[in-house]
Amino acid sequence: MPKVTVRYWAAAKAAAGIAEEPCDAVTLAEALAAVRERHPGELPRVLRRCSFLVDGDPVGTRPHETVRLAEGGTVEVLPPFAGG
Repeated sequence: MPKVTVRYWAAAKAAAGIAEEPCDAVTLAEALAAVRERHPGELPRVLRRCSFLVDGDPVGTRPHETVRLAEGGTVEVLPPFAGG
């Protein structure tokens, strides 16, 4: 099973209480399920509004079950940002 780093930004970082953490997961869906379980408070609600980058590539509207993760990869969790 690939080991990846999940990095949290802005509100996701505040909700998780950490900037990043390791995770073992084959797909983005598995990684998100794991972090929801580790951080059951505010993070699951924040994740519903987030967008994700996997190894620098936007996930967009692809189903998270279809987004495969690679050993040593990175999942960036990006909440909506205010523009200006």
